[in-house]
Amino acid sequence: MSSVIAFVGLGHMGGPMAARLVRAGHRVLGYDLVPSLLAAAAETGVEAAASAEEAASGADVVITMLPAGRHVLALYRDQGLLAAARPGTLFVDCSTIDVADARAAHEAAFAAGHRALDAPVSGGVVGAEAGTLTFIAGGDEEAFARAEPLLGAMGRKAVHCGAAGAGQAAKICNNMILGISMIAVSEAFVLGESLGLSHQALFDVASTASGQCWALSVNCPVPGPVPGSPANRDYRPGFAASLMAKDLALAANAARAGEVDTALGLRAAAMFTEFAQGPGAGEDFSAIVRAVRGRSGQATDRTGSTT
Repeated sequence: MSSVIAFVGLGHMGGPMAARLVRAGHRVLGYDLVPSLLAAAAETGVEAAASAEEAASGADVVITMLPAGRHVLALYRDQGLLAAARPGTLFVDCSTIDVADARAAHEAAFAAGHRALDAPVSGGVVGAEAGTLTFIAGGDEEAFARAEPLLGAMGRKAVHCGAAGAGQAAKICNNMILGISMIAVSEAFVLGESLGLSHQALFDVASTASGQCWALSVNCPVPGPVPGSPANRDYRPGFAASLMAKDLALAANAARAGEVDTALGLRAAAMFTEFAQGPGAGEDFSAIVRAVRGRSGQATDRTGSTT
């Protein structure tokens, strides 16, 4: 059954996601503050709206993909997106934001007579373009059931993690694992380099032994062993280091608020923040291997040879 969907935020992730909904037969009313992004979305069949409120006023479902929680809450409340929508509209926020902000967005939607779901994604730009995203959802069962066919049109899997904010909680926990794992894999390769071990030899062992993980087998931080990894494209993202820094900061804030000891998570957050604000700006998060080399005080080339 086709739906009328308002899609607000048509950037690197939102644009391909909206296009997937069009391809699935839905009518998509799109809006973005950047005219070029709105124009690009229109080329995929998205109908350009003059404002987010205009898009929402004619929609059954409103999907947002925005940079931070403050943007979501401002759009929902201050800019009148909730007020513009018809009663009973389903609001699905696919942004990655603070758990507290996600819960506040749910509360605002309910108070305005709507339903809500927080549904951040895993899979990056490649997953958005290929339709292989995983949606990590929080909200009531009815909202998830209503959203599930749309999530299925944009991705490969949707997991209902619990009540409001549970999707964001699962997302930041998952990405804390990923961030720590990438640093660990990077440190292992740099250590291997210092010991005269080739990248391929270490990969062949670790990828079939207890060191196997996604950061190694799919997004390997050194060129060669995994042809599709960003390391073979001069670390063009992929999943940008700045986005990993953002997600780890969200996890760190949650850990501090809950007085949870996440020593490795906090260290990973600090490393990625420093890297993303400096040499890693615009690079894939796997380029953190360069920061590890720099901290190690050794010059290495990209083949794994120590110079």
